[in-house]
Amino acid sequence: MLKTLRICTLLCSTTIFSVAAKAQNAPLVLPLWEKGAPGFESRRNEPEQAQDYWVKNINNPSITVYLPPKEKATGAAVVICPGGGFRLLVYNGEGVAPAQYLNSLGVAAIVLKYRLPREEGSPYSLDKQPREDGQRAIRLVRSHAKEWGLDTTRIGMMGFSAGGEVVAMTTYAPPYETNAKDAIYKLKGRPDFQMLVYPGPLGVPDAVPEDAPPAFMVVADNDSCCSEPVVKLLHAYRAAKIPIEVHIYAQGSHAFNMGTRSKLKSIQGWPQRMADWIRDNNILHSAPAGWTPE
Repeated sequence: MLKTLRICTLLCSTTIFSVAAKAQNAPLVLPLWEKGAPGFESRRNEPEQAQDYWVKNINNPSITVYLPPKEKATGAAVVICPGGGFRLLVYNGEGVAPAQYLNSLGVAAIVLKYRLPREEGSPYSLDKQPREDGQRAIRLVRSHAKEWGLDTTRIGMMGFSAGGEVVAMTTYAPPYETNAKDAIYKLKGRPDFQMLVYPGPLGVPDAVPEDAPPAFMVVADNDSCCSEPVVKLLHAYRAAKIPIEVHIYAQGSHAFNMGTRSKLKSIQGWPQRMADWIRDNNILHSAPAGWTPE
Protein backbone atom coordinates (compact mmCIF):
# COMPACT_ATOMS: atom_id res chain seq x y z
CA MET A 1 0.00 0.00 0.00
CA LEU A 2 2.82 2.40 0.99
CA LYS A 3 4.79 1.52 -2.18
CA THR A 4 1.71 2.19 -4.33
CA LEU A 5 1.18 5.53 -2.60
CA ARG A 6 4.82 6.53 -3.26
CA ILE A 7 4.50 5.63 -6.95
CA CYS A 8 1.26 7.60 -7.18
CA THR A 9 2.88 10.58 -5.48
CA LEU A 10 5.82 10.45 -7.88
CA LEU A 11 3.57 10.20 -10.92
CA CYS A 12 1.32 13.01 -9.70
CA SER A 13 4.34 15.22 -8.97
CA THR A 14 5.75 14.51 -12.43
CA THR A 15 2.41 15.38 -14.04
CA ILE A 16 2.11 18.61 -12.07
CA PHE A 17 5.70 19.55 -13.00
CA SER A 18 5.01 18.80 -16.68
CA VAL A 19 1.84 20.92 -16.69
CA ALA A 20 3.61 23.73 -14.85
CA ALA A 21 6.53 23.66 -17.28
CA LYS A 22 4.16 23.71 -20.24
CA ALA A 23 2.26 26.65 -18.73
CA GLN A 24 5.54 28.46 -18.06
CA ASN A 25 6.57 28.07 -21.72
CA ALA A 26 3.17 29.07 -23.07
CA PRO A 27 3.22 32.27 -25.15
CA LEU A 28 2.01 35.45 -23.53
CA VAL A 29 -1.32 36.85 -24.79
CA LEU A 30 -2.06 40.57 -24.39
CA PRO A 31 -5.11 42.53 -25.57
CA LEU A 32 -4.24 45.60 -27.63
CA TRP A 33 -6.40 47.73 -25.32
CA GLU A 34 -6.99 46.79 -21.68
CA LYS A 35 -10.65 47.85 -21.75
CA GLY A 36 -11.36 46.75 -25.31
CA ALA A 37 -10.99 48.37 -28.70
CA PRO A 38 -12.00 52.05 -28.79
CA GLY A 39 -15.67 52.43 -29.62
CA PHE A 40 -16.26 48.67 -29.33
CA GLU A 41 -15.49 48.07 -25.65
CA SER A 42 -18.81 46.27 -25.14
CA ARG A 43 -17.72 43.50 -27.55
CA ARG A 44 -14.45 42.57 -25.86
CA ASN A 45 -15.86 39.56 -23.99
CA GLU A 46 -17.42 37.95 -27.08
CA PRO A 47 -15.66 34.59 -27.57
CA GLU A 48 -13.50 33.94 -30.61
CA GLN A 49 -14.24 31.03 -32.92
CA ALA A 50 -11.44 28.66 -33.91
CA GLN A 51 -11.27 25.41 -35.85
CA ASP A 52 -8.50 23.51 -37.60
CA TYR A 53 -6.24 26.20 -39.07
CA TRP A 54 -8.34 29.34 -38.58
CA VAL A 55 -9.59 31.86 -36.02
CA LYS A 56 -12.39 34.40 -36.47
CA ASN A 57 -14.94 36.53 -34.57
CA ILE A 58 -12.16 38.67 -33.18
CA ASN A 59 -13.65 41.53 -31.18
CA ASN A 60 -10.90 41.96 -28.61
CA PRO A 61 -7.78 42.25 -30.83
CA SER A 62 -4.63 40.90 -29.21
CA ILE A 63 -1.03 39.87 -29.63
CA THR A 64 0.48 36.49 -28.79
CA VAL A 65 4.16 36.79 -27.90
CA TYR A 66 6.66 34.08 -28.81
CA LEU A 67 10.09 34.88 -27.37
CA PRO A 68 13.15 32.93 -28.58
CA PRO A 69 15.34 31.02 -26.12
CA LYS A 70 17.34 33.56 -24.13
CA GLU A 71 20.65 32.13 -25.40
CA LYS A 72 19.54 32.83 -29.01
CA ALA A 73 17.74 36.16 -28.50
CA THR A 74 19.05 38.92 -30.78
CA GLY A 75 16.83 41.82 -29.67
CA ALA A 76 14.98 41.90 -33.01
CA ALA A 77 11.20 41.42 -33.15
CA VAL A 78 8.54 40.95 -35.83
CA VAL A 79 4.78 41.48 -35.57
CA ILE A 80 3.12 38.83 -37.77
CA CYS A 81 -0.23 39.43 -39.51
CA PRO A 82 -1.83 36.23 -40.83
CA GLY A 83 -4.01 36.38 -43.93
CA GLY A 84 -7.53 35.17 -44.57
CA GLY A 85 -9.25 37.81 -46.69
CA PHE A 86 -10.43 39.74 -43.61
CA ARG A 87 -13.00 36.94 -43.10
CA LEU A 88 -10.84 34.78 -40.85
CA LEU A 89 -7.18 34.42 -39.85
CA VAL A 90 -5.06 31.54 -41.18
CA TYR A 91 -3.63 31.42 -37.72
CA ASN A 92 -1.52 28.26 -37.68
CA GLY A 93 0.12 28.33 -41.11
CA GLU A 94 0.56 32.11 -41.32
CA GLY A 95 0.88 32.95 -37.63
CA VAL A 96 2.30 30.21 -35.42
CA ALA A 97 4.53 28.59 -38.10
CA PRO A 98 6.35 31.82 -39.06
CA ALA A 99 6.65 32.70 -35.36
CA GLN A 100 8.44 29.42 -34.70
CA TYR A 101 10.70 29.98 -37.70
CA LEU A 102 11.64 33.48 -36.58
CA ASN A 103 12.29 32.21 -33.05
CA SER A 104 14.80 29.75 -34.54
CA LEU A 105 16.69 32.79 -35.89
CA GLY A 106 16.67 34.45 -32.46
CA VAL A 107 13.88 36.88 -33.39
CA ALA A 108 10.95 37.54 -31.08
CA ALA A 109 7.67 36.90 -32.91
CA ILE A 110 4.38 38.53 -32.04
CA VAL A 111 1.26 37.20 -33.78
CA LEU A 112 -1.50 39.79 -34.21
CA LYS A 113 -5.19 38.91 -34.09
CA TYR A 114 -6.75 41.87 -35.87
CA ARG A 115 -10.43 42.62 -36.47
CA LEU A 116 -12.09 41.27 -39.61
CA PRO A 117 -14.22 43.75 -41.61
CA ARG A 118 -15.32 41.20 -44.24
CA GLU A 119 -16.60 38.61 -41.79
CA GLU A 120 -20.37 38.19 -42.01
CA GLY A 121 -22.12 40.72 -39.76
CA SER A 122 -18.88 42.56 -38.97
CA PRO A 123 -19.28 46.13 -37.63
CA TYR A 124 -15.72 47.04 -38.63
CA SER A 125 -14.48 49.21 -41.47
CA LEU A 126 -11.86 47.95 -43.92
CA ASP A 127 -10.09 51.31 -44.06
CA LYS A 128 -9.92 51.91 -40.31
CA GLN A 129 -9.84 49.01 -37.81
CA PRO A 130 -7.09 46.87 -39.41
CA ARG A 131 -4.80 49.92 -39.51
CA GLU A 132 -5.68 50.79 -35.90
CA ASP A 133 -4.87 47.24 -34.80
CA GLY A 134 -1.61 47.14 -36.76
CA GLN A 135 -0.33 50.43 -35.36
CA ARG A 136 -1.43 49.59 -31.83
CA ALA A 137 0.37 46.23 -32.03
CA ILE A 138 3.65 47.89 -33.06
CA ARG A 139 3.29 50.48 -30.28
CA LEU A 140 2.40 47.85 -27.68
CA VAL A 141 5.51 45.84 -28.58
CA ARG A 142 7.65 48.99 -28.31
CA SER A 143 6.16 49.66 -24.87
CA HIS A 144 7.36 46.22 -23.70
CA ALA A 145 10.79 46.43 -25.36
CA LYS A 146 12.82 46.61 -22.16
CA GLU A 147 10.82 43.82 -20.51
CA TRP A 148 11.21 41.50 -23.52
CA GLY A 149 14.81 42.45 -24.33
CA LEU A 150 14.04 44.17 -27.63
CA ASP A 151 15.87 46.88 -29.55
CA THR A 152 13.28 49.52 -30.49
CA THR A 153 15.12 50.24 -33.76
CA ARG A 154 14.68 46.62 -34.93
CA ILE A 155 10.95 45.99 -34.64
CA GLY A 156 9.53 44.84 -37.96
CA MET A 157 6.30 43.54 -39.43
CA MET A 158 5.42 40.51 -41.56
CA GLY A 159 2.16 39.91 -43.41
CA PHE A 160 0.60 37.19 -45.53
CA SER A 161 -2.07 38.04 -48.13
CA ALA A 162 -4.64 40.24 -46.32
CA GLY A 163 -2.14 40.43 -43.47
CA GLY A 164 0.23 42.07 -45.94
CA GLU A 165 -2.47 44.67 -46.49
CA VAL A 166 -2.55 45.31 -42.74
CA VAL A 167 1.23 45.81 -42.87
CA ALA A 168 0.87 48.28 -45.75
CA MET A 169 -1.89 50.20 -43.97
CA THR A 170 0.34 50.40 -40.89
CA THR A 171 3.60 51.18 -42.68
CA TYR A 172 2.40 54.01 -44.91
CA ALA A 173 0.20 55.77 -42.33
CA PRO A 174 1.64 58.63 -40.25
CA PRO A 175 3.94 57.04 -37.64
CA TYR A 176 2.85 59.25 -34.73
CA GLU A 177 -0.56 60.23 -33.35
CA THR A 178 -1.30 63.95 -33.25
CA ASN A 179 -3.65 63.50 -30.27
CA ALA A 180 -2.14 60.72 -28.16
CA LYS A 181 -4.75 59.16 -25.85
CA ASP A 182 -2.29 57.31 -23.60
CA ALA A 183 1.46 56.71 -23.24
CA ILE A 184 1.41 53.85 -25.78
CA TYR A 185 -0.13 56.10 -28.44
CA LYS A 186 2.89 58.40 -28.15
CA LEU A 187 5.20 55.68 -29.45
CA LYS A 188 6.14 55.16 -33.11
CA GLY A 189 3.47 53.15 -34.91
CA ARG A 190 5.51 52.28 -38.00
CA PRO A 191 7.71 49.15 -38.31
CA ASP A 192 11.46 49.49 -38.86
CA PHE A 193 11.42 46.85 -41.63
CA GLN A 194 8.80 44.71 -43.34
CA MET A 195 8.39 41.30 -44.97
CA LEU A 196 5.42 40.81 -47.29
CA VAL A 197 4.36 37.36 -48.46
CA TYR A 198 1.89 37.42 -51.40
CA PRO A 199 0.36 40.69 -50.08
CA GLY A 200 -3.00 41.98 -51.33
CA PRO A 201 -3.42 45.38 -53.03
CA LEU A 202 -5.12 47.32 -50.22
CA GLY A 203 -2.95 49.96 -48.60
CA VAL A 204 -0.30 49.88 -51.33
CA PRO A 205 0.50 53.50 -52.23
CA ASP A 206 1.38 54.87 -55.67
CA ALA A 207 4.55 56.32 -54.12
CA VAL A 208 6.32 55.55 -50.86
CA PRO A 209 7.74 58.19 -48.49
CA GLU A 210 11.49 58.75 -48.35
CA ASP A 211 11.59 57.31 -44.83
CA ALA A 212 9.70 54.11 -45.70
CA PRO A 213 11.27 51.04 -44.05
CA PRO A 214 13.29 48.55 -46.12
CA ALA A 215 11.25 45.65 -47.49
CA PHE A 216 11.47 41.98 -48.41
CA MET A 217 8.72 40.54 -50.62
CA VAL A 218 7.90 37.14 -52.05
CA VAL A 219 5.14 36.10 -54.45
CA ALA A 220 4.41 33.68 -57.29
CA ASP A 221 4.11 35.12 -60.80
CA ASN A 222 0.98 33.03 -61.37
CA ASP A 223 -0.74 34.50 -58.29
CA SER A 224 -3.63 36.35 -59.96
CA CYS A 225 -4.41 38.20 -56.74
CA CYS A 226 -1.13 39.40 -55.44
CA SER A 227 1.72 39.53 -57.94
CA GLU A 228 0.74 43.01 -59.16
CA PRO A 229 0.90 44.71 -55.70
CA VAL A 230 4.44 43.37 -55.32
CA VAL A 231 5.50 44.72 -58.71
CA LYS A 232 3.88 48.08 -57.90
CA LEU A 233 5.76 48.33 -54.59
CA LEU A 234 8.99 47.29 -56.27
CA HIS A 235 8.73 50.21 -58.72
CA ALA A 236 7.74 52.63 -55.93
CA TYR A 237 10.71 51.60 -53.76
CA ARG A 238 13.16 51.85 -56.63
CA ALA A 239 11.84 55.30 -57.51
CA ALA A 240 12.34 56.38 -53.90
CA LYS A 241 15.81 54.71 -53.80
CA ILE A 242 14.88 52.68 -50.72
CA PRO A 243 16.36 49.17 -50.31
CA ILE A 244 14.04 46.36 -51.35
CA GLU A 245 14.45 42.67 -52.15
CA VAL A 246 11.81 40.87 -54.21
CA HIS A 247 11.50 37.20 -55.12
CA ILE A 248 8.96 36.42 -57.85
CA TYR A 249 8.69 32.68 -58.42
CA ALA A 250 7.40 31.34 -61.73
CA GLN A 251 4.94 29.01 -60.01
CA GLY A 252 3.38 28.66 -56.59
CA SER A 253 -0.02 30.36 -56.91
CA HIS A 254 -1.42 31.80 -53.67
CA ALA A 255 -1.34 30.84 -49.99
CA PHE A 256 1.74 28.63 -49.89
CA ASN A 257 2.33 29.77 -46.30
CA MET A 258 5.86 28.96 -45.11
CA GLY A 259 6.42 26.70 -48.13
CA THR A 260 5.25 23.49 -46.51
CA ARG A 261 2.01 23.37 -48.57
CA SER A 262 3.87 23.29 -51.88
CA LYS A 263 5.66 20.53 -53.77
CA LEU A 264 7.88 23.09 -55.51
CA LYS A 265 11.46 23.20 -54.25
CA SER A 266 11.72 26.93 -54.92
CA ILE A 267 8.63 27.66 -52.82
CA GLN A 268 9.73 25.30 -50.06
CA GLY A 269 12.99 27.24 -49.81
CA TRP A 270 11.62 30.79 -49.72
CA PRO A 271 11.91 31.19 -45.89
CA GLN A 272 15.68 30.76 -46.23
CA ARG A 273 15.74 33.72 -48.64
CA MET A 274 14.01 35.78 -45.94
CA ALA A 275 16.50 34.59 -43.32
CA ASP A 276 19.37 35.60 -45.63
CA TRP A 277 17.81 39.06 -46.08
CA ILE A 278 17.40 39.48 -42.32
CA ARG A 279 21.05 38.62 -41.75
CA ASP A 280 22.39 40.64 -44.69
CA ASN A 281 20.53 43.74 -43.51
CA ASN A 282 22.03 43.57 -40.01
CA ILE A 283 18.68 42.98 -38.32
CA LEU A 284 20.25 40.30 -36.13
CA HIS A 285 22.50 41.64 -33.38
CA SER A 286 23.33 40.75 -29.81
CA ALA A 287 20.68 41.42 -27.20
CA PRO A 288 20.79 44.95 -25.72
CA ALA A 289 23.61 45.47 -23.23
CA GLY A 290 22.60 45.04 -19.61
CA TRP A 291 19.47 43.02 -20.42
CA THR A 292 18.64 40.37 -17.83
CA PRO A 293 15.78 38.00 -18.76
CA GLU A 294 12.88 38.00 -16.27
